[in-house]
Amino acid sequence: MLNFDYRNPTHIVFGKERLAELDQLIPADARVLVTYGGGSVKRFGTLDKVLSALGGRTVFEFGGIEANPKYETLMQATELARKESIDFLLAVGGGSVMDGTKFIALATKFEGDTSSLLFHGFAPVPVDAKDVLPLGTVATLPATGSEMNAFGVVSYQGGKFPVNHPSIYPTFSMLDPTLTFSLPKIQVANGVVDAFVHVLEQYATYPVDGRVQDRTAEGIMRTLIEIGPITVAEPENYQARANLMWSATSALNGMIGAGVPFDWTTHMIGHELTALFHIDHAQTLAALLPSVWRVRKTQKHAKLLQYAERVWDITDGDEESRVEQAIAKTEAFFQQVGLKTRLRDYDIAKEQIDDILNALEAHGMTALSESGDLGLDVSREILEKAW
Repeated sequence: MLNFDYRNPTHIVFGKERLAELDQLIPADARVLVTYGGGSVKRFGTLDKVLSALGGRTVFEFGGIEANPKYETLMQATELARKESIDFLLAVGGGSVMDGTKFIALATKFEGDTSSLLFHGFAPVPVDAKDVLPLGTVATLPATGSEMNAFGVVSYQGGKFPVNHPSIYPTFSMLDPTLTFSLPKIQVANGVVDAFVHVLEQYATYPVDGRVQDRTAEGIMRTLIEIGPITVAEPENYQARANLMWSATSALNGMIGAGVPFDWTTHMIGHELTALFHIDHAQTLAALLPSVWRVRKTQKHAKLLQYAERVWDITDGDEESRVEQAIAKTEAFFQQVGLKTRLRDYDIAKEQIDDILNALEAHGMTALSESGDLGLDVSREILEKAW
């Protein structure tokens, strides 16, 4: 197992009808900015319940955060937070609203060029912890795990940039599965696949004898395979949706990634597809992951073989056959929950692969993989196989 530090300060409040507890989770004298995305939190009454729970606090609202939060929109919210001396942020929505709110937490007291906060990748941005606004979340979409980690992704000038700082862990996150019952089926399917791939990118690398991490990761994946189709088909099946919600949170809260290598190749190439072609994030993952594995079978052989046996119960055939069966079953699972698995299914022309490669180069994505050896030539092979 590799050396690691692990810390996660987020307080999870899980279960039905707990919004009233917001009153105990936010300082009584806080000036609160509530952030959200489109109109769904209004249409289904979630926002009204949140505002009611905040009682007599001074509360401001900022809506309209996009599905891939834009820097320009987030700066409007930042200016509001500065103008009104906001000292607590509350994100009500899915991963994009949470990610955007994390950026607002970093940017509000930042005195430099706020766009510079986007150019540090997975390294923490240079903001003193005392200058980061505290935030909480009310999660309405199980997918990204942003409710229990210190990462976000922001869209800027045609690219998608990860933002990271140890002080943007939410102080608390409320996870009520019933708040997700009204989601469209495609968003639920996206959440299942997003969580599944989050696990895999911390798992399907190379062995380091991280037994607890591996077994936990395998348990999350088997759970998603069991309940994924059920929760897409039965939106008000509480137990299935609760298991999806906790799986998505557990997939990216740092526990399964502690002390093991990870490979975010699928995510990094996927971000370019979303930026260029406006394809849902999870749909890019479904189209790319099987191709990444087919190109990188040699480097990932041992873990893919373990994945085949422990997650899919594949024990017959030679090693090469078992690995290919596992890839095929993964692809079929993505299709089963409702996502397409070829780039051409999303109206991407083969000649547009050059545009994707140019974007990867422009954004410095030229040394991907768990070992940093995946250059643009390999990215091309992945994209061509995914087409």
